[in-house]
Order: sequence, then C-alpha cells, then structure tokens
Amino acid sequence: MLLTRDYVGYMAKEIVKRLIAGRMIETKDPGTLTQQVRQVMSDEITVEDRLNDEVREILSRYSDEMRRTGASYQEMYKKVKSQLARERKLILR
Repeated sequence: MLLTRDYVGYMAKEIVKRLIAGRMIETKDPGTLTQQVRQVMSDEITVEDRLNDEVREILSRYSDEMRRTGASYQEMYKKVKSQLARERKLILR
C-alpha cells in the first residue's frame, strides 16, 4: 500500500467534510460516513496487493511445470497478473 492508514483516514475525513460544506450531501452522522469512505478507499488501494498475492499463489501451484518447461517466473507473473486484471476489469498503476 502506497498510502498510510492515517493518511487514508485524513483523506476520508476531508472528503466528507468538503462534500457536506459544499452541500453536495447530507448526513446525520458524519463519523459513520467517514468510516465508510475510509473503508472503501482502503479496499480500493489494496486491490493490487491482493491481486499480487493471488498471482504468487497461482504460480506456486504451477512451479514444477514452469521449471520443467523452462518458463520465466517474471514473464509468467506479468502474464497472469495482466490476465486477472483484464478479467476483473481492474485498472492498475
């Protein structure tokens, strides 16, 4: 994750504060809304980390076959990651 949890919390608080100040949204409980925004932002910025973990898991299952065929781990990593990202319609940095 490129951003710290504290900074994500700060950004969520500022987003909610500015949306309320600009009268773009109304809420009875800004604290709860801030927590929800923070959770969504955290989920979004960790999506690539979770994808990387999944790619490593997939490649570990096929490690014997990759060694036997002489496939490059780095090449296979890129291919599997891009395929999963395409299937899930993810935009990666």
